[in-house]
Amino acid sequence: MEGVRPGGGPPVGGPGSGSGSGSGSFPSLFPPGLHGIYGECRRLYPDQPNPLQVTAILKYWLGGPDPLDYVSMYRNVGNPALNVPEHWHYVSFGLSDLYGDNRVHEFTGTDGPSGFGFELTFRLKRETGESAPPTWPAELMQGLARYVFQSENTFCSGDHVSWHSPLDNSESRIQHMLLTEDPQMQPVQTPFGVVTFLQIVGVCTEELHAAQQWNGQGILELLRTVPVAGGPWLITDMRRGETIFEIDPHLQQERVDKGIETDGSNLSGVSAKCAWDDLSRPPEDDEDSRSICIGTQPRRLSGKDTEQIRETLRRGLEINSKPVLPPINAQRQNGLNLDRAPSRKDSLESESSAAIIPHELIRTRQLESVHLKFNQESGALIPLCLRGRLLHGRHFTYKSITGDTAITFVSTGVEGAFATEEHPYAAHGPWLQILLTEEFVERMLEDLEDLNSPEEFKLPKEYSWPEKKLKVSILPDAVFDNPLH
Repeated sequence: MEGVRPGGGPPVGGPGSGSGSGSGSFPSLFPPGLHGIYGECRRLYPDQPNPLQVTAILKYWLGGPDPLDYVSMYRNVGNPALNVPEHWHYVSFGLSDLYGDNRVHEFTGTDGPSGFGFELTFRLKRETGESAPPTWPAELMQGLARYVFQSENTFCSGDHVSWHSPLDNSESRIQHMLLTEDPQMQPVQTPFGVVTFLQIVGVCTEELHAAQQWNGQGILELLRTVPVAGGPWLITDMRRGETIFEIDPHLQQERVDKGIETDGSNLSGVSAKCAWDDLSRPPEDDEDSRSICIGTQPRRLSGKDTEQIRETLRRGLEINSKPVLPPINAQRQNGLNLDRAPSRKDSLESESSAAIIPHELIRTRQLESVHLKFNQESGALIPLCLRGRLLHGRHFTYKSITGDTAITFVSTGVEGAFATEEHPYAAHGPWLQILLTEEFVERMLEDLEDLNSPEEFKLPKEYSWPEKKLKVSILPDAVFDNPLH
């Protein structure tokens, strides 16, 4: 439960009134971490010392559901010289360590990140005649914060979030998000570590797909060049009715398609509705590691398997990455897709996984024939996996959101894989790796071309390469929601 109130009381009224640190009650009323973030807000908005705030009625550290203690809402006049319109600027308080007493975040020192190391911001175009900021962005930020707290996966600039619903619950085409550095707010050094500010940018489905196929930073740069789609400060306009590719059709061919061809895709993995069957053994085999089993539960990934999959997405990337992420919202069954800048030579090797559970060893099996199963949304990413990743010497992982199954496609240039050219299908418990040669990838892309036209797609759909002993099925969501049917 949240409430909206002027920011005159804690946390922000006092720090704006001056130094005041001589008061004995000041530290308890205005925690230093919160004070540091407010100081940056006050630098930008010296004329708004008491902004409206959405506040968690019952704080997270007292058992409440909302991790953000506060979301402050400022009125930004924009910058006419840069064609930046007037807008509402939202700033979160709570992903970083506000208190320094371990009530929410473990204090780890002043040199590293404070808490998760960042706070969220959002810039929403102000509608004509609008006298107060809408409060729905605060709930959106709480939703993202809940995901971070539950998964302990942090966000980075260039990440994208598949939301699959208008951000304001309207009929808007703005249904997904990219994340980038806030254009005005500078990193803050607090007594509990450093806080950076990541801005949420609302995007259309077509723009999200382009970010998946290429990379988030590239699409953000395109959005900055189109004033009505964000402009230099990447302001979200929920009334925007056209994508950047409809506004300027040349952007798709001249920038995105060329970028995919040159750079490949930075998307290294997704959460998905997926499964796999080992067709080289009878179903009644007790050692079967199939992901959909009649009357039984899928075998759970060991700690070592889980850590190896994490390293699959970490190793070979230029900056720290994270494992494939689970759904942000269980009702929507969305996944947050990682978007990172990879190196040319990827690796699946794990430096730390061997020490996780040294006594739990699962035999790696070579399989002769496999059947891969995806829902339509996951299957639509297979061409991206093949063209944007494997043809560029990289890997791509599907992690099931309905079980512990994982499917990793690898190219011949990926190091550390347990699938090899001699044995291209290999399983370690419920984790399947499939090694595909460049020649076979090219052939698959031709055969899977209709995956690019979902409007003409009828389920179920099956693709088969008998000589490779590989079958791929695109199935309705219900198959994964209820595997007994």
